[in-house]
Amino acid sequence: MKIGAFVPQGWRMDLNNLSQQKGWETILNSATKIEEYGFDSLWVYDHFHTVPSPTLQPTYECWTLMSALSQRTNKIRLGQMCTCNSYRNPSYLTKIASNIDVMSNGRLEFAIGAGWYDQEYKAYGYDYPSDGERLKMLEEAILIYIEMMTKKKATFNGKYYKIKEAINEPKSIQKPYPPLWVCGGGEKVTLKLLAKYGTYGNWDVDHEGFSNKSKILMNHCEEQKRDFKSITRTLHTNVIIGENTKDLKNKINKISNDTNIPSDYFYKRPLVGTRDEVFDSLDKFQDIGCGYLIAYVADIVWGNSLEILKERL
Repeated sequence: MKIGAFVPQGWRMDLNNLSQQKGWETILNSATKIEEYGFDSLWVYDHFHTVPSPTLQPTYECWTLMSALSQRTNKIRLGQMCTCNSYRNPSYLTKIASNIDVMSNGRLEFAIGAGWYDQEYKAYGYDYPSDGERLKMLEEAILIYIEMMTKKKATFNGKYYKIKEAINEPKSIQKPYPPLWVCGGGEKVTLKLLAKYGTYGNWDVDHEGFSNKSKILMNHCEEQKRDFKSITRTLHTNVIIGENTKDLKNKINKISNDTNIPSDYFYKRPLVGTRDEVFDSLDKFQDIGCGYLIAYVADIVWGNSLEILKERL
């Protein structure tokens, strides 16, 4: 199983009360650490305000970070979990992705979803269409991504987006385009889009949920005449690892205080526990077909869960 890890970015309250200079240094130093430890990829979130509620704490923007991290790192792959389609025109986003793939010498993972954080939409002045409309917009955006990555001049005439002879140069280094992650667990539409277009799917679920999503994806693949095995199923979840139960409790209490999220939430996550518990859970995910873990290591700034997780590389 491959493993990627998030840099602290502020969205999950992991840069609380740091100065601007210290916060930025923390992001860069964490990226360096993740690469030096040998993780397969590093990740950022595409959000503007903190969660679970908006605060005045910083949240660094996703694709700006992609640009900076492409120059800070050398070998590790770079991904977003996941780009909100509604926040950028898809032709513009494709142009950004192409540039960053070149800037990183072909290390970009392109992950996209329909978007969900309605508070951000309202705050930044974006329309917030229905779930169904956002998913239709997502499919058109994916088609534009493929068209612009593969054609000299791209034209697309959809209901929501239109482009005419759009030139996307420089093209990405990776061919035909950087790996496409279609993210989200919607069983009727999102998993169907994954079956039609995606190389990777990503879910934040427990073992039972992962198995259920896999079965539904398999059915969509059969309908689309797509090889189910050609899609890598991946997990995105919190990772908090204690040396023992006391250490775990101390970590969770601190994270709960920092984020205002009840501690009970973390105890229910599938990769929160002692070293043996987390590694056993990882084994089970691997046994049911998980090929990649994208880990949000909640104590990356001050704890040692990342160092413990490194043992599984």
